[in-house]
Amino acid sequence: MIIIQPLRDVEGGVLTYLRQGIAKELGVEVRISEINLKLPIEAFDELREQYNADKVLSYLRKVVKVKRGKVLGVVNGDGYSPGLNFVFGEAELNGNYGVIFLERLKEEFYGKPSSRELFLIRSLKEALHEIGHLYGLTHCPNPRCVMHFSNSISDTDIKEASYCRRCRELLGARLELR
Repeated sequence: MIIIQPLRDVEGGVLTYLRQGIAKELGVEVRISEINLKLPIEAFDELREQYNADKVLSYLRKVVKVKRGKVLGVVNGDGYSPGLNFVFGEAELNGNYGVIFLERLKEEFYGKPSSRELFLIRSLKEALHEIGHLYGLTHCPNPRCVMHFSNSISDTDIKEASYCRRCRELLGARLELR
């Protein structure tokens, strides 16, 4: 089971789209937490105006306990990891906790007109990417695979919202894919 955990007032339509897309791609049960958590102030870097992904993951580990399954935090905001200007998401390799940040997935962030459809598909791609890490997948050399590393939003746009055959086979060792 995968639990989607909204952080910072994520709009319900985005969460529902992610739940449906993840369930369809992975064939697993996906639930949306009914509690929309607020992030602790220490997770936010005021100078950068971004959330520290490591601190967000640490917070999730403390407040969202799971015996079995995975937790994907969805942050309505921008994120970074030490040493990087930004991240679209971050996850524990073979772990239980991952997070995606929505701000840079919006066209408006880049000074372009809003596109809900593009925002939703980007969100799904990043969610599937981080969930892949939770199940032990590393970055894929195939630029069309959802597990390919995104260094920019154009890299995300090139990817499909699915795993390539190689990554699907690796993932299949841990999940029963349809």
